[in-house]
Amino acid sequence: MELTMDLMVALSTNNDRNANAASVERLANKLSLHTAEELREETLRVEKLFKEKRSLSSESQQHITRVLDKLKSLAGVEENRVVDDPIVPKSLAKCASIAVPHEFLCPITLEIMRDPVIIATGQTYERESIQEWLDTNRGTCPKTGQTLEHLSLVPNVALKNLIQEWCENNNYELPKEACTSAETPSTTNDAKILSLVQNLSSRKLDEQRNAVEKIRVLSKESPENRALIANAGGIKLLVQLLSYPDSRIQEHAVTALFNLSIDEPNKKLISHEEAIPAIIEILQKGTILAKENSAAALFSLSMLDENKVKIGSLNGIPPLVDLLAKGTIRGKKDAVTALFNLCLNPCNKIMAIEAGIVPPLIKVLEDKKLEMVNETLSLLLILASCSEGRRELGELSFIETLVHLIRDGSAKNKECAMAVLLELGSNNRNLILAALQYGVYEHVVEVSKNGTERGRRKAESLLKLTSTAQEIP
Repeated sequence: MELTMDLMVALSTNNDRNANAASVERLANKLSLHTAEELREETLRVEKLFKEKRSLSSESQQHITRVLDKLKSLAGVEENRVVDDPIVPKSLAKCASIAVPHEFLCPITLEIMRDPVIIATGQTYERESIQEWLDTNRGTCPKTGQTLEHLSLVPNVALKNLIQEWCENNNYELPKEACTSAETPSTTNDAKILSLVQNLSSRKLDEQRNAVEKIRVLSKESPENRALIANAGGIKLLVQLLSYPDSRIQEHAVTALFNLSIDEPNKKLISHEEAIPAIIEILQKGTILAKENSAAALFSLSMLDENKVKIGSLNGIPPLVDLLAKGTIRGKKDAVTALFNLCLNPCNKIMAIEAGIVPPLIKVLEDKKLEMVNETLSLLLILASCSEGRRELGELSFIETLVHLIRDGSAKNKECAMAVLLELGSNNRNLILAALQYGVYEHVVEVSKNGTERGRRKAESLLKLTSTAQEIP
């Protein structure tokens, strides 16, 4: 890792002389090239290499020469041109003096890339070089040293196009591609996904529908597939399909975008393509499954704080409340998770209350089939943190429900129910008195003795509150 970084610094043209000298000195130590004699012998070896390896590119020859010259300078050896000028093919004669942009060079070979690919860390390499690196059972990024989460190689289409354009403008010939006897499964999958992404913009409805359906499935399978789809430009095309006048295509597109949004970089890409307005519209008017997956997509995208604000401002809260009230079991669950995340924003919390979130939320809490007690109580606790929410939750029937959960619920249920009761009772003494009428005291005492650590802390606080509430003002 350090050797790679030192080579990069030695090859750079910046003016940081201190960093440059330190890197060159480390290189000299690692390569055992200190004395004039050692450098003379290395120069002769390099000359021989240049003569024997005629396929070595001019860029590589220039880089080797530059590093050798810097090592000589460090040792105080005169930089006479003992290494012949790099051998340049006739086809490159016109551009031999042109410096190849640094970002076009593979960090491993330092040669211009013919087939750039992106690895899990986001770094780009020549496909053949990085594949050789990975084939030796190295699971790290050569440039950063980070452990790779996966070994997928994603074509860097944008960079490849830039390199080709630069070569055309500068009359520069790319190295010839080595012949391969057969395609690897990885390249076959790459080609399949690239073809499907292209078909997303097909004028044939059946072809388009088939492509978006398959991308929906592939985007669920693996991080590698999601990276391939995103890098091939699939996100922009999927966002465009959200407004397509075909309910099945809309359903597949929003589900594919939800799958893609699982990966953090894709959240920003989807947001950048202004997908949220179209997702909200599908949440309002789409099929049942499309509504559920739209809610899941909004939950995922709302992990970014700026999207919490955007979803609220685009009136995305009311259709989520509607799904909470009228949706299927899965729809209600998707709505609760999305609303929980969105209500962490104070403005969204008020909008949710105004949209009528409390009654359907209490129904979800009381529906044992849903098994959403803890999630629902967590959302109710957020709503109880503002006066508007406390006003909606201050019904005696809800206090009785909380008492029943403190009595009969799981350890986690009891913790969450006591937290909500604490929030409500701290702001309204009468609600604590009502809870005492429903027999909460003995249940809280039981938790204070035998509950979890968090449960005991909540119970102690609630016991103090009940004691204060019973005092005559």
